[in-house]
Amino acid sequence: MLNRTTLARPYARAAFEAARDAEALPRWSEALELAALIAGSEDMRYLSGHPRVGGDRLLELFTGIGEERFDESFSNFLKVVITNGRLDLLPEIAAQYEHYRREAEQRIRVEVISARPMGDEESDSLAERLKARFGREVDMHVKVDESLIGGAVIRAGDKVIDGSVRGRLEQLGRRINA
Repeated sequence: MLNRTTLARPYARAAFEAARDAEALPRWSEALELAALIAGSEDMRYLSGHPRVGGDRLLELFTGIGEERFDESFSNFLKVVITNGRLDLLPEIAAQYEHYRREAEQRIRVEVISARPMGDEESDSLAERLKARFGREVDMHVKVDESLIGGAVIRAGDKVIDGSVRGRLEQLGRRINA
């Protein structure tokens, strides 16, 4: 059986290409995010699995909730997703779409897990250093995890920079035990 990532890929690619061709990347990002939230709701999961609720009715529900945020081309995309029974993949489709969008816009998503909250100046400085290191604009998302003791862990794509005190202590422990 194919995994969710593999199943979602062609839909994400099609969504990206449609949005790019229409010069509507941000609008499709918002629409996909909302559609993923709708699809993930308990009520929608129940309705999508109900034998008496057809694809046309599901599409009406989605477009009714999405209103003006779901234009005709996005509604057509949703129709294909619904017809193929892939509503449950919308969160994965949205995530992959964002990956394609960041690549096209020369952006990189960076997750920073810090031992303490970062001020605006510190956050801006880190974003500039990361921009220089990766050669791309940075979409930085900061979380706080006090268990790091100090420092931060930075994840960008498949790269991890562990500058936390906890990470350094673990590394020292491995060296001593080796």
